[in-house]
Amino acid sequence: MTLWPLGVYSAIVLLLVTAMLAVSHVLGERHSDRATGAPYEGGILSEGSARVRFSAKFYLIAMLFVIFDLEAVFLFAWAIAGRDLGWPGYVAMLFFVITLLAALVYVWRIGAFEWSSSQRATKRRVDA
Repeated sequence: MTLWPLGVYSAIVLLLVTAMLAVSHVLGERHSDRATGAPYEGGILSEGSARVRFSAKFYLIAMLFVIFDLEAVFLFAWAIAGRDLGWPGYVAMLFFVITLLAALVYVWRIGAFEWSSSQRATKRRVDA
């Protein structure tokens, strides 16, 4: 197995990226007006800092969305090849779906979808 096509491709990509960065550096505008560093908000003066802390809940929901959205990709691929895979493919996909459903039930039970802290406190008291 030869790897020279991969090396040529990598060299071309590296050369292209370097050329684009160099051309943009040479041709790019250089000015330092007072308004250059200010964020553009459509004429509305900005208030406060742009560095707002988000709750970890947003990141948890994003990760769960990616995980369960990826499930749909696998299910669509299985649906297309379902007849060719036969019963072993059906059993494997059934195991996959059951595993993901168990993960969904677990995430639901630990309160990952509850946004207010009062709901979690009530749930903990009920479970205890």
